[in-house]
Amino acid sequence: MNCAVQPICLHKKIFSITMTSTQPSIGIQNLTVNKINTDPSFQAHLIDGSLNNLDTYPTYPKGLCAVLPAYNEELVIGSIVLRTKQYVNRVIVIDDGSSDHTSEVAKLAGADVIRLEHNSGKAYAILLGLRHAKETGCTVAVMFDADGAHDPKEIPRVAGLVSDGKADLVIGSRFLKKNGGIPAYRQVGQKILDLFTNIGANTKVTDSQSGFRALSRKALDNLDFKSDGYNIESDMINHFSALGLSIIEVPISVNYDVPKNHKKNALTHGVGVLTRLIDLIAYKRPLLLFGSIGVLFIIFGFLAGFSAFSEYSATLKIPFIMSVGSLLFLVMGMLMIIAGIILNTLLIIMEEHRH
Repeated sequence: MNCAVQPICLHKKIFSITMTSTQPSIGIQNLTVNKINTDPSFQAHLIDGSLNNLDTYPTYPKGLCAVLPAYNEELVIGSIVLRTKQYVNRVIVIDDGSSDHTSEVAKLAGADVIRLEHNSGKAYAILLGLRHAKETGCTVAVMFDADGAHDPKEIPRVAGLVSDGKADLVIGSRFLKKNGGIPAYRQVGQKILDLFTNIGANTKVTDSQSGFRALSRKALDNLDFKSDGYNIESDMINHFSALGLSIIEVPISVNYDVPKNHKKNALTHGVGVLTRLIDLIAYKRPLLLFGSIGVLFIIFGFLAGFSAFSEYSATLKIPFIMSVGSLLFLVMGMLMIIAGIILNTLLIIMEEHRH
């Protein structure tokens, strides 16, 4: 039974929601998260299917909800909600402290609205919306940006494989088909973030930062991870891959010509996400991170040492700066490798103790 959610103010980190319906009030304050068995042999896989054989869901499956985080999107949120309602049972808009009329327009268009009093960031808004979707009976949740960059007509393609039980997380990838609308600098940045995400999560995805994705009920039951701001996409992949949930990608299109452009500078966004990914790799795979850096330092040390030796052979004078630099690089490289070995050993001990 559908019910309407009145736009209300939620202070940051307060999850209670007032429902206006004959149905009892539903809260998402005390979530019970059920762990699932982890398959250590898990490997994420990709689907590079054609657009035609993936668009086979003319009607939405029962229990399909859309979760749209929105911040100052009064210009487009109404049309996005109306178009999205063609493919889902319920549209949930999380107004992340907008200063315009985003909440009012979304509600008039027929969305359930959760209004946050203050801007709390994309990760907080999405997790809040997904948890609310779970508590209100959603069996499949599709999430995407509310600024018009994603096309709601592609919802069946992204959510269909989850509805069929073929995946727990389906990511709409902008790179599984030719997409000339993506600026070159964004493509370079995306590839760097994909590389670090895949290293940290031991997965193979082509678009780790895509916000257009669908989650199964099993995924909704396992949202017990912390994330902040624009790190949500990579954090979700890391968390679900560690639990052994199946991850699939399908091709989508993207539109960068949106009314208010993007909320955050691409460089700032990329650096923030990359920093978070390096932290995760250092925690989960320290030997790989510190060992790789150590090897690079040692290579630089040998190159500097060779250059110093060549100069000494030619001039019979010791190049002091080059020689000292070579020694420092060699020492730092060895210390990095030793640190990686020690941290990796501690990680193994902690894992054995945990089990």
